[in-house]
Amino acid sequence: MKEMIFLNGKFMAKEEGCVSVNDPGFLYGWGAFETMRFKKGGTIYLDEHINRLHSSCRLLDIDMFCPGGKLRSIIAQTIKRNALAEARVRVSVWKKEAGCGMLVTAARYTPLSGEKYRKGFRLCIAGLKQDGSSVLARIKSMNRLLYELSYEQAGISGCDEALILNNRGQVTECSRANIFFSRNGELFTPALQCGCLNGVTRMAVLDLARDNGIKVSEAKYTIKDLENADEVFLTNSLFGVMPVQSIEGNKAGRAARRPLSGFLSEKYSRLWNLKK
Repeated sequence: MKEMIFLNGKFMAKEEGCVSVNDPGFLYGWGAFETMRFKKGGTIYLDEHINRLHSSCRLLDIDMFCPGGKLRSIIAQTIKRNALAEARVRVSVWKKEAGCGMLVTAARYTPLSGEKYRKGFRLCIAGLKQDGSSVLARIKSMNRLLYELSYEQAGISGCDEALILNNRGQVTECSRANIFFSRNGELFTPALQCGCLNGVTRMAVLDLARDNGIKVSEAKYTIKDLENADEVFLTNSLFGVMPVQSIEGNKAGRAARRPLSGFLSEKYSRLWNLKK
C-alpha cells in the first residue's frame, strides 16, 4: 500500500509529491510545523496544536489558507487513507513565492517500550547554545539546525536526547522535548523567556499539576538545579511523560522512586479517554 499525503490542496502518493526549489520555505526554512500522536480514534489537544500552528504562521508572516475545521478534516482523512490505528502526524506550512504550501503526513508510530519508560532517557548536554531572546525559540520553526545537530550529538554520544542551554547557561529544553524536575513535591520547568517552546504536552502537564494541587514554578534554572532535583523528566506529544535516567552519565534525581512523574504520566494517559 502506498503512503498517502496531503500536499498543497490534494491527496497523492508520497512519491508523487514535490515542492518548488524557489520557495522561501525550501530555501530558508521559512515555515512552521506541528507533530502530534494519533491513537484510539483521536488526538488529544488537537485544537491546541492547530491554534499554535496558526499563531506561528502569523508570526512568520505566512498566510495560512486552511482554517481549523478544514485542517482537522484533512488530518483525519490522511490517517484514514493510510489505514493507521496509531500514527505520527505532521502538518508543515511554509512560505511560497505566492501564498503558502502545506503538507500533511501520517506514518505508523510504534510506542516506546515499557522498559524504556522504566529506565528513562539518557541525556547529554548539547554543545550548541540557544539564543534565549530569539522569537524562533518559541515556535516550531522549520529552521531547526540547532535542534537537529543537538539530536545528532546525542546519538553519537549514545544518549537518547540532548539538553540545550541558552547563551546565559540556563536550561531551556531538549531537542525534541520540554524538561521538568521536581523537588520536595513541587514541580519546576524553565520559563518560556529562557528560550523554550511552549509545548502542548508541557501545557497539559502544567494544567494537570495545578488541577491536582501541585505547586508549579516556571523560572530560570541551571544544571545545578537539575543535579539537586528529586526527579527529572521530559514531555512531548509522542512519548508523553518520559523519566530521565542520567545527564552526562550522572544519575538524574536523588529520589529512589519517581512519584511525581509517575503520577502525572498516569493522569496524562487518561486524557486519551477524555479529550479527542
